[in-house]
Amino acid sequence: MKEAMFYTKEDKQKVKCSLCAHNCLIHEGKRGICGVRENSGGILYSLVYGKLISMNVDPIEKKPLFHFLPSTISLSIASTGCNFRCLHCQNFDISQHREKDSVIPGNYVSAQQVVDAAEKAGCRSISYTYTEPTIFFEFAYDCARLAHEKGIKNIFVSNGYTGTEAVNEIAPFLDAINIDLKGDDSFYKKVCGARLQPVLDNIRLMKELGIWVEVTTLIIPSYNDSEDTLRGIAEYIMSVDPSIPWHVSQFYPTYKLYDQPRTPVETLRRAREIGFEKGLKYIYEGNVPGEGGENTFCPHCRELLIKREGYEIFENRIQDNLCVKCMEQIEGVWR
Repeated sequence: MKEAMFYTKEDKQKVKCSLCAHNCLIHEGKRGICGVRENSGGILYSLVYGKLISMNVDPIEKKPLFHFLPSTISLSIASTGCNFRCLHCQNFDISQHREKDSVIPGNYVSAQQVVDAAEKAGCRSISYTYTEPTIFFEFAYDCARLAHEKGIKNIFVSNGYTGTEAVNEIAPFLDAINIDLKGDDSFYKKVCGARLQPVLDNIRLMKELGIWVEVTTLIIPSYNDSEDTLRGIAEYIMSVDPSIPWHVSQFYPTYKLYDQPRTPVETLRRAREIGFEKGLKYIYEGNVPGEGGENTFCPHCRELLIKREGYEIFENRIQDNLCVKCMEQIEGVWR
């Protein structure tokens, strides 16, 4: 176990964890909502430091990040646990492990070994993903600092619930983030066991700190597919920065949410229309390869600049961050 960051000691050996927006008050011998931070003798410990449940090489487009080093590969790592309890979690077997067993699964790896593995595989970045990276923050932070020294970029794929102090601590080493903006506040309470406002605040804060931000909304029929909900999401992204790419993705039944079918492609198309009506520049359809909604167009002249299908890029015509036709700046980190 490793002593955790971002907590304060309270009376009667209780501790207050401020790593994420839950701000858990944890009694002696108990764990926080994430299931992987434990109070032992009035000291808060991370139970997952260096204990990886998954390590794979992925295309950067899988994160999804479409405006950050396209066509490169990223070393993806994760520990078990999560600070959300999403009913539709696609990685529930590792993120929700706390519901099945008190033993923490995984294999011990050092931060140096992670960075060495990324370098050996030719990865331009390390992605902290699959589960919420905030819950293994201490290890992600050590990896990120070492990677930064090597010129390897760092990426969070996150639910956006990280505490403000933790965001500011890792910001100098965090290059990009994809944050889920899942729905309205009632959706967060009903489906995720969380609240909306901390997510909104972190999208804005990450952008202000100079981190490249992309946003994903998994659209679930009857849960968050109303035009009012989609307009609200688009309007908020627009208020932060119209150049933030918005990924509207297709839901498929999984884990505890089997009462709705796959999201119709027509719903994704309507979400794109709403986003463009509100002034967003870049909107992508996810989980429906081959439908054409993954391509990047110039927001000014509508020239096709990047042709994608799934995680593969067939053409990239962006040159020096500009549209080859009208010379409009195309926001992103292209090289």
